[in-house]
Amino acid sequence: MIQKIQQTADYIRSRVNEIPQTAIILGTGLGALVDHIEDKQYIAYTDIPNFPISTVEGHSGNLIFGKLGNKKVMAMQGRFHFYEGYDMKQVTFPVRVMKELGIKTLFVSNAAGGMNPEFEIGDIMIINDHINLFPEHPLRGKNYDQLGPRFPDMSEPYSRRLIKEAITIAEEKGIRVVQGVYVGTQGPTFETPAEYRYFYRIGGDAVGMSTVPEVIVARHGGMEVFAVSVITDLGVEGKIEQVSHEEVQIAAQKAQPRMMEIMRELVNRFKE
Repeated sequence: MIQKIQQTADYIRSRVNEIPQTAIILGTGLGALVDHIEDKQYIAYTDIPNFPISTVEGHSGNLIFGKLGNKKVMAMQGRFHFYEGYDMKQVTFPVRVMKELGIKTLFVSNAAGGMNPEFEIGDIMIINDHINLFPEHPLRGKNYDQLGPRFPDMSEPYSRRLIKEAITIAEEKGIRVVQGVYVGTQGPTFETPAEYRYFYRIGGDAVGMSTVPEVIVARHGGMEVFAVSVITDLGVEGKIEQVSHEEVQIAAQKAQPRMMEIMRELVNRFKE
């Protein structure tokens, strides 16, 4: 595993003049952020040794290097999911490579179904904690000390200082944001009404099929993490309707300008 991580990182270094310290996983709701990255350099996932290939509609497959405002960034255009058939080592492999490259801060976005009755479709939820319900843990197996400790602390999985700054930015720009706990599940089915009720009762505010594995591995490696969900459907009793992947994408696209504005400003303001 260590050899593969180093091999992949060495390849990326050979293709890029300067590796930044900030990375962004462009999940649902942040795809258009690519248009705001200047001096872009693309590396296709298919060209990168040991990299998985995204199979989900709406997820491109490129690493992008460039400048977002005044900050140099590395962006993943397309992520990998457990439901695609990858194991957790594959799902989180890019985050391992980020650590090897020297990434210090990771920004993540996703689409999620909201269980909190105060949420509405299109809301932007700043994730302040998560509940891991994936059947496989990304740190299961032999631990390599150079990647992180055997038993990593998770008392602050999402950076409090970045959450505070994001809320300030939203207030300045008049953008409604909510905060909540993200429940990570394996998918690929959307949730049943009973599952929504269960997730809400155990402390969740929104549920999705990504993010948690990447965040665990990022924190294992000592990265600071900030993550947001766009609420694309509701699992609130009385508001539950049939949902499709296409409808999720449409709802995310409508929320995208607001999410992108917060994320772009936050990336530029925070001090590494």
